[in-house]
Amino acid sequence: MKRIAVIGAILEDPKESNVRFNETIAEYKGIIRGRMGIPFSEAEISIISIIVVGKLDEINGLTGKLGLIPNVSIKTAISKKEWVNFPIE
Repeated sequence: MKRIAVIGAILEDPKESNVRFNETIAEYKGIIRGRMGIPFSEAEISIISIIVVGKLDEINGLTGKLGLIPNVSIKTAISKKEWVNFPIE
């Protein structure tokens, strides 16, 4: 069963963490439905939100890997509704 989730990320040193962050996101491209990033170059911070649709273990796998990247903070909100056949594949 699939769920919809939004992952919020704050990269406090984007020059150092961007490459690893993007490589990790690419590993999970099958569950990612959208991404928005806003750089705050004057503060050397980037804010990124990622919308995913996937199994709970896939979502947790992605957030876990992202959370291991130095200078990256992650928070995730996961829908309570479960989908057997999510309409968007």
